[in-house]
Amino acid sequence: MTTQSTVRRLLPISDLLLFAVAMVWGSSYGIVKSALAFYPVLALLALRFGITFALLAMNLRHLRRASAATLGGVFVLGLLLLSIFLAETFGVLHTRAANAAFLISLCVVLTPLVEWALLKRRPGSSEWLAVGVSFAGAWLLAGDGALAFDFNPGDGLILVAAVLRALTVCVTKRVLRAAPLPALTVTAVQAGVVASGSALIALMFAPSQWQPLPALSGHGVFWGSVLYLVGACTLFAFFAQNYAISRSSPTRVSLLMGSEPAFGALFASAWLGEHVSTTGWIGGAMIVAASLMATVPWSGMFATRPERA
Repeated sequence: MTTQSTVRRLLPISDLLLFAVAMVWGSSYGIVKSALAFYPVLALLALRFGITFALLAMNLRHLRRASAATLGGVFVLGLLLLSIFLAETFGVLHTRAANAAFLISLCVVLTPLVEWALLKRRPGSSEWLAVGVSFAGAWLLAGDGALAFDFNPGDGLILVAAVLRALTVCVTKRVLRAAPLPALTVTAVQAGVVASGSALIALMFAPSQWQPLPALSGHGVFWGSVLYLVGACTLFAFFAQNYAISRSSPTRVSLLMGSEPAFGALFASAWLGEHVSTTGWIGGAMIVAASLMATVPWSGMFATRPERA
């Protein structure tokens, strides 16, 4: 068996895609921060997902043969994604970054419980072990284990986002299992719901969020950030996530996506020049190790095969 075929057997394409998504989303925090220096939160969400929806609108044709239950399920996925982005974005504004990083990582811990309750699949012992290692790593990475919890409203919003992330992975699995749809079709619906929902909320509750778009000339950083957010962090990332969820268990997906904070710290250190302590690097390594623990069949890797006659 060739090395290439061995890698494919040990790490399916869906797992490799999720690792790539974790890397991309890990870099997105710094990119979003750059874009928000030019444009408000709700307007940026409407712009980012509005462009994504326009690019993927042709994929909506696959919904013509979908049942009412499937249409309702996909629409719910869009509402869940909108809720996640609103809770995360506004939660970060009202809490410490260390608290936010730790609380959002609770998604990895919550997903096995939600999967057990919603999909009736009990995670295996290796998955529970990986969840524990990932949880401990997130504690170290978030702030050297020194978190300050007087539990303000921002902490509550981030915790809500973590619960919604766990719920979204499991609901996506359930919807796609009941009526398989192309990943790009699901992504198109989600993008449309987030874009229209952000715009509606801004119009109804925060009209000051609507501002003229920055000009193309002289605002290369902003438009470069928008293109990266649309192309890498939305089009690719949500397609890959929906594709992987239809082919894997929610707990496995969550553990792979749980490596996002580790890649975020790596990006912050390499690109933004932010300091990451030794303890933080250890925590990041633990998170990545937890992903590998749950996904790579180590017994299969080292098993001996009979030689051909």
